[in-house]
Amino acid sequence: MILKYFTDNDLYKFTTMNAIQKLYPKAMVKYSFINRGNTLFPEGFADRLRTEVDSLTKLAMSRDEEKFMISRCYYFDPVFIDLLKGYRYNSDEVKIEQKEGHLNIEIEGLWYRAVLWEVPLLALVSELFYIMKGEKPQDVEDRALKKALMLKEMKAEYSDFGTRRRFSFNVHDRVIKTLKENSGGFFKGTSNVYLAMKHNLIPIGTHPHEWFMFHASHYGYRSANARALDAWVEVYKGDLGIALSDTYTSDNFFSSFSTLHAKLFEGIRQDSGDPLAFTDKAVEFYKNNRTDPKTKTIVFSDALNIERIGEIRKHIRGRIHDVYGIGTFLSNDTGVQPLNIVIKLMYSRQKISDNYHPTIKLSDDPGKNTGDPEEIEFCKKILDL
Repeated sequence: MILKYFTDNDLYKFTTMNAIQKLYPKAMVKYSFINRGNTLFPEGFADRLRTEVDSLTKLAMSRDEEKFMISRCYYFDPVFIDLLKGYRYNSDEVKIEQKEGHLNIEIEGLWYRAVLWEVPLLALVSELFYIMKGEKPQDVEDRALKKALMLKEMKAEYSDFGTRRRFSFNVHDRVIKTLKENSGGFFKGTSNVYLAMKHNLIPIGTHPHEWFMFHASHYGYRSANARALDAWVEVYKGDLGIALSDTYTSDNFFSSFSTLHAKLFEGIRQDSGDPLAFTDKAVEFYKNNRTDPKTKTIVFSDALNIERIGEIRKHIRGRIHDVYGIGTFLSNDTGVQPLNIVIKLMYSRQKISDNYHPTIKLSDDPGKNTGDPEEIEFCKKILDL
């Protein structure tokens, strides 16, 4: 059994689950696995993965995990904590097929339940792939130490966002331990709730693209950003205030991010496109909306490495508070080629009697667009993109 802990998952899946069950408890969804790197998987991979997925049905939140969530995740009410205590994965929600080396995974179920599958499934695919290929991690602590010292010297505040495509749980654990011990306070936390508990760190995260994709599918592309952000505020009342900016391109985001949103949200997350151009847009936006950019934050989280972070910090020049969510560069810098895999929301419906609606994403990087091509073109026309 590869995954052993219920909270070995990213915080944003739990925060989104909480918002879903409060606002859209009857919504249903379909997700699909997308192999961006076109990696071929070893013979028998699907069968091994099936066994691991079935084993997740045994997971339950421990008393220590419950105490940690109550103490650190102050934005969750007792009802949601009770829901998590009773939650059990239903492996029937996950379909797995393999045709030669090509892997297909589909997830379908009530949204508030199915939302928890994405991160552990991707972590399973990644770790199982390296197990079956016989790969061994190289120089884990040495590589992490070097990064910790360089980021400390740069005075770059950063967090680990690496659960989804890590080499293994063990490597992830060792990396976080090394970063915490050697970063001089610049290492701020991790998206992984269990590892945040183990290493006494702050769990980091807000909402994913699927939150905006669902609202777009049911309320229209023009209103998607505002509607999704308003719904988030309805649940969290100003907590968890970093807004994701690129579900339908950042230009569209800024056109619907109002002065009220600018005041209410602590900052925004940049996850695709040119981070330098995005910085300039964000600073200008805040100035135009009577908000001091220095009081706001940009969380950069797109394919970061030391060189890229240095370039961004040099460009910012103190104009806005910058922090960095670093993923694969931390959790899978082990001498092997990391997998380029994602799981994305593809269809949703408000209740079981409705028809499914396609859900799409239009990134600032066209290579990250997902969903039905015809629906993508329709969205572009609606948004004049």
